[in-house]
Amino acid sequence: MRVSAVRKALLYSRLGGGRVRCLLCERRCLIRNGERGYCGTRVNLEGELYTLVYGDLSAVESRPMEVKPFYHFWPGSKALTFSTWSCNFSCPWCQNFDISSIKPPVKDGMHIPPEELVSIALRREDRGLCASFNEPTMQFEYTLDVFRLSREKGLHNTYVSNGYMSRKALEMLAGSGLDGIKIDIKGDERVYREVLSVNYEVPWRNVELAKMLGLHVEVVFLVVTGISDDENVLRDVIDRHLKHAGPDTPLHINRYFPAYKYLKDPTPLETLYRAHRIARKEGVNFVYVGNVPGNPYEHTYCPECNYLLIKRQGFSVVEYRLTKDKKCPKCGRKIPVVGEYFN
Repeated sequence: MRVSAVRKALLYSRLGGGRVRCLLCERRCLIRNGERGYCGTRVNLEGELYTLVYGDLSAVESRPMEVKPFYHFWPGSKALTFSTWSCNFSCPWCQNFDISSIKPPVKDGMHIPPEELVSIALRREDRGLCASFNEPTMQFEYTLDVFRLSREKGLHNTYVSNGYMSRKALEMLAGSGLDGIKIDIKGDERVYREVLSVNYEVPWRNVELAKMLGLHVEVVFLVVTGISDDENVLRDVIDRHLKHAGPDTPLHINRYFPAYKYLKDPTPLETLYRAHRIARKEGVNFVYVGNVPGNPYEHTYCPECNYLLIKRQGFSVVEYRLTKDKKCPKCGRKIPVVGEYFN
């Protein structure tokens, strides 16, 4: 274990008998002396909670915002994307299980102080930083420090998250420089209860809270074969999106592929396209179908006149037609895009 990766945790309460309660995410683990919580990134040492992953990174890569996906946030730009280990969820279909299923400490990781990470982003001419790959809440204390420094340098900061952090954690992130968050929705109440054993209400609460805090929000719904592809689930997610995120918040309906412990066939395209039709009919203005290269719903269209505004090819923006004040050049409809286009 690297001593440099061990820091006092910021969100916990002390209980009797040397126990502590972690307040970082809504699992709110009760942790006895010498033990760890569900995610394994925090340990109780004599009645104090410590993180074991401060600055211990599993990956550092410059990646397009469209990969994450952020389609309405600094289109065409890149962010230095970084991760640590473990997760507070255990999704059987996880695409990043090689890092999310591993509990720290990890000998072959790299330790990068916040100042050095921001310097790397500047040297590579990235427009921002993004905590992703595994659940970024695991490196909460580190991202607070990184984002403060990043904002001072004029860079943007984003999270790619399952949205299960506590209300206090999200508020602290917003106060320290977080600009945008993409929240993955796993399905309806049954999926969260039976498959993940967590509270269905929390991610939607945090979608709403993030918008109240002034963060840019995009929602991704991975439609998993045999888990969340029933039309009742599709409609539930769409209804919740309209209620908590609002009609102008981008909704990405993404295709699942077999991974980790779940090996059923990829999501049928017709299921994804049906979900897209339902979402548009119900009033979601910006609906995308992801993980299907070349499909007609990876582009941004004006919800008023259907004019093609942003054309994408894979993870690249190939045409950008918004006016300088972010309006449709054909009908003048205001389009909710944050930041400038980088080509």
